[in-house]
Parts: sequence; structure tokens; C-alpha cells
Amino acid sequence: MSEQQRTPAPVPDVLRVHGFSALEPGPKLIVLGGVHGDETCGTAGIERTLAELDSGALALVRGQLTMVPVANPLARSLMRREGERNLNRLFQPTRAGEQPADYESRITDLLCPLLDAHDVLLDLHSFQSAGEAFAMIGPRDNSGTLEPFARAFEEGQLALHLGTSRVVEGWLDIYAAGLAQRAGGKPADESEIAFGKGTNEYMRSRGGYGVTLECGQHRDPAAPEVAHRAIHAALRLLGMIAPDPHAQPQAASDRHLQPPAAAPALLRLVSVIDRDSEEDQFVREWATFDPVARGEPIGVRADGSVLAAERDGFIVFPNSAALPGTEWFYFAVASERDLRRPLA
Repeated sequence: MSEQQRTPAPVPDVLRVHGFSALEPGPKLIVLGGVHGDETCGTAGIERTLAELDSGALALVRGQLTMVPVANPLARSLMRREGERNLNRLFQPTRAGEQPADYESRITDLLCPLLDAHDVLLDLHSFQSAGEAFAMIGPRDNSGTLEPFARAFEEGQLALHLGTSRVVEGWLDIYAAGLAQRAGGKPADESEIAFGKGTNEYMRSRGGYGVTLECGQHRDPAAPEVAHRAIHAALRLLGMIAPDPHAQPQAASDRHLQPPAAAPALLRLVSVIDRDSEEDQFVREWATFDPVARGEPIGVRADGSVLAAERDGFIVFPNSAALPGTEWFYFAVASERDLRRPLA
């Protein structure tokens, strides 16, 4: 083996950040791609938008736009989900007087101040299983301890305009419930729940709001277009670029606020099911948002017992390669919430 073959690739030590500021003040939007290294569609959508801005094909008319094409350079260089750990977990700055614990902590220390300086986050992802693109939003307005929030309507409006047929709510609640489930019913403590908090949870904790857009399956050739369209949609909604010339004419006062005529279906995550053993198997290859009826078999455990749906609902994020003790799939049901109207 040659010396060149034996020498490991250097760890990427530069985070590429692109900023645009219009002379007219306005909203401050940050767009992230490549939080997970093997999810490339967001990067492609951002790079295409950057080229449009640089060429003048797209013009920022007010506000500030920041785009990070590859938020985790190490994971991207390895073309895998994580570098040393999941960047979209334990997303918080290193405490004063402490040293970053790993590569992702060093990246988080750069990204957190960027998010602090913005109002809105659009985080572009893709997923492992087959399925259509969808958006993920946070909690409803609340003053609780898990994730207090006061901008649910604005966040819902952003999700409405991204062009997906579905929106999913309830992530952190179910993450915390999953921790308690694994601990035999013991509620998770703050440090355990912190590991479930990613970019959007951090953005909400700083007074902003954010949406995760899952643009489709990792290798779906349409996913980069989904990401690109979503960036444009967010910019139009916030009034940061000129309105779409192909859209129906609207009054100037509500030009950027009208939701689509057909609102996407809203689903609420209600449970997470872990894979207990490598012998646990799905009864068939599931795709995200496959519907299941109450009593319908979903998987078979190593002991031969059948895991069936407890009620009518939908499979979300099925992972046939999940390691024992980790999330096998999530289960969602139709939500009664209407994102087009503020909650009473």
C-alpha cells in the first residue's frame, strides 16, 4: 500500500457560510443543508439558489439571508449520516470554561451564534426509507417546561407554503416519551431530553421558529428540486424576494400570507417503537406515510410475536436497519389542528 493510500484524509476545519443583506430591513432567514452528511439534496438546493443570487437571476429585496450548504463537513467528507456523532442532537453551545467534546460540538459552536442572529430557520434534510417529502414543525403555543413556544402560527404558515402534501408535528414530545419507555416508565431528565434537541429546537429556544423539510428519500432525483423550491417559497412568504409572477394576483397587504388553497395533511406523532433485536423484522417493506389499519401487522419480534397497529394511523421513518435498542419506526395519526388558523 502506498503512503498516499495509508494517509487518512484531513478532517475538514472550515464551515462555508454565505450571507446576503438587502438595504431594506426585513426578516432574517437562515437555511441549512447537510446537517447529516449523506443528505445532499439541501446542499444542491442551496448551491442552486446561491448561483441565482450571484448571477442576479434572484434578488433579495429586504432582510438578511444566510445559507450554509454543508453544515457538517466531516460527515459529508465521509458521506455518512454522522461525523463523530449526530449534529442534530444535543444542539447547544459548549458551556463557558469547557472544551468542545467532539467535532460536532465545534461545529455547533459556530452554528449557534448564526441561529441566534436570525428569526427563521429552514433546515433541509432527506430520509432513508421510501416516501414523499414532508415538513416537520414543533409544538403548539405553550408555557410548559419541555419546549415552551409562542410562534406556532408563524411556524405553521412556513410549513404550509413549502409545497409538501404532509406536515408532521410532535417530535420532542415523542422523543421524551421514548426515553421514558426505555427507562421502564421513569421520566427522562433534562440532560437526556437535551440530546433530542436539534437545530429547530435550539431556534425556538432563542425566540425564533424553524421548520425541518424532509425533501424525500436520500437518492430521490426530485429531492434537490424540492429543496430549491422550498427556499424560494420561504423567501417569498417572508417578503424577502419579489412575489412569484405565476401566482394568482393578491392584494399588496396579504401578498405573502395567503396559504395554499389545498392545505397539506397534518399528522401528529403519537409513539415510537424500538427494534429490540436484530431478529425483529417488518412484515413488508414500509415507506414513510404508509397507512395502516387498527390490528394490521407491522412487524414480527424475535420471539415470533406480531407487532400490530393499535389504531388507524401511519408509519413514519421505518428503518429496517435500526440497531437493537434504537428507533424502529414512528407512528402518527391525523391531527385535528388547522395550520391555516391561529389556535384559540
